[in-house]
Amino acid sequence: MKIACSDYDGTLFREDTISKDDVDGVHVWREAGHKFGPVSGRDLGMLTPQLRHYGIEFDFAVCNNGAIICDKDGAVLYQGQIQPEILKKVSEEPCVQASFHFAFSAKDRTYLCHESEGSWIMREGKEWDFPVIYIEEKDILTLPQIHQFSLGFEDPRDSAAAADVLNAKYGEFLHAYPNRCSLDITPPGISKSSGIEHLKQLMNWPDADVYVIGDEVNDLPMLEAYHDHAYVVDTARDVIKKKAAAVYAGVGAMLVANA
Repeated sequence: MKIACSDYDGTLFREDTISKDDVDGVHVWREAGHKFGPVSGRDLGMLTPQLRHYGIEFDFAVCNNGAIICDKDGAVLYQGQIQPEILKKVSEEPCVQASFHFAFSAKDRTYLCHESEGSWIMREGKEWDFPVIYIEEKDILTLPQIHQFSLGFEDPRDSAAAADVLNAKYGEFLHAYPNRCSLDITPPGISKSSGIEHLKQLMNWPDADVYVIGDEVNDLPMLEAYHDHAYVVDTARDVIKKKAAAVYAGVGAMLVANA
């Protein structure tokens, strides 16, 4: 059995849609008896409705960069946690205060504060009928189990700079992944590659071959971990393409070629 793990934004979801070729490729892959699922920085509740809307059938979802894992029915199999005291300290850092939103990912909803122009969290929550709850910054310490803290910046350089600051100062307690203008903060030891390995344990797929495809910096852990079957889409930046065994026109093309 083979497991195909696809990044979502910029890889499976491009130009504001999922192409028919990619939908068909997923069907071919699963019909061959293999497993398919997204491995994304997105929240579980915002990702799975989109996949179903575009007709993508999946066997699992590794979301929030590996911080939460669910089965094909959306049942949560694993959820990490960032301690509230750390969330509060991080939120007070000057580089974090420059973000145009604070989005805290819980199992079944997102908590939002510090929102200003440029934020997309509430807009997507309404579009996909996913609960987004407004809070105030003083409420951060009272949040339920949070497994990812997400930020947004106008310039990707600001996201990368904030990641450097947070990883240097709080690396014992978290890891920050820049992804263009977004910055995703997860518990330590969490990555897309660790999420895939954890998934294999949870699903009892220890001997399955893993095929991965992505396009950005937060995909590098899985591209490097599964280098023999590590692929990128042709719209990835050259620095990401250098980590790939091959470049494909899309996820569907990769799936059909390897099924």
